[in-house]
Amino acid sequence: MRLGLVLGEAASGLRRNFSMVVSIVLVTFVSLTFVGTAALMQLQIGQMKNFWYDKAQVAIYLCNGAVPSTNCQDGGATKEQIAAVERALDTAPVKSFVRNHYFEDHQKAYDNFKKQFKGNPVADYVTPDLLNEAFWVNLKNPNQSAVIGEAISGMPGVDAVTDQRRLLDQIFAVLNTASITAAGIAALMLVAAALLISTTIRLSAFSRRRELGIMRLVGASNRFIQTPFILEGVLAALIGSVLAALATVGIVQFFVQGYLAQAQRDIAFVTVPDALVVVPILIGAGIVLAAVSANIAISRYLRV
Repeated sequence: MRLGLVLGEAASGLRRNFSMVVSIVLVTFVSLTFVGTAALMQLQIGQMKNFWYDKAQVAIYLCNGAVPSTNCQDGGATKEQIAAVERALDTAPVKSFVRNHYFEDHQKAYDNFKKQFKGNPVADYVTPDLLNEAFWVNLKNPNQSAVIGEAISGMPGVDAVTDQRRLLDQIFAVLNTASITAAGIAALMLVAAALLISTTIRLSAFSRRRELGIMRLVGASNRFIQTPFILEGVLAALIGSVLAALATVGIVQFFVQGYLAQAQRDIAFVTVPDALVVVPILIGAGIVLAAVSANIAISRYLRV
């Protein structure tokens, strides 16, 4: 098979169907950009889980006499009850699960509350005595938080034992839903791209039906006839894939790292090297999608 002749036929087909080629490029670009975004979101969720789950704490809220609670019928926690909770954290078997812990009194809780809700009007109506004193516990293994709850929750003076990971799970569930939605849209766009590539190849073959008839008469093989059409689809999809890859890297470079990472310095965001891992996946997906769609389309046309 003469490579120069095959490439010439492919270039001729691209020129004849320029508008359809542009459509393939755009649809491939948009669909693979969604794929890249969904992949980056999954990487981001994974990084955030690793980052925040290690920092997640178990909060042991003590009874507060100023705030009614079903678990605190006898009023606020006494000094003896607070000391008993601390002893429980420092003795076996609970101690073997605890990395470290610290006590937060009313004033410390109030100072942290003011920092967290700075600028929010609610901060003006809260006083230190309304906030629970608490022990904040860092575990060696965050997955074993249930041990703390079982050992501490029933003790006198304890209002509630809360695992922060439950709150994180709710946030990550929302992020996962957004990622799945992006992946679903990307899948629909990829189907549209495959149909458009198939239609373009069939139209290109129809416009050159006389040439194809002559090639068959002189004994050209089906593979020789099919290859230029497949290359047309692959080249158009390759351009769209490269644009999608550039867009994915650009989103990370200029939006994620250039804006989000600067505004939220406490969060570990995906980086350009992470985006570069996605690039070959996007390009490979575009090439495979175009090659398969074009091959099916031209094979069906030649059988007709």
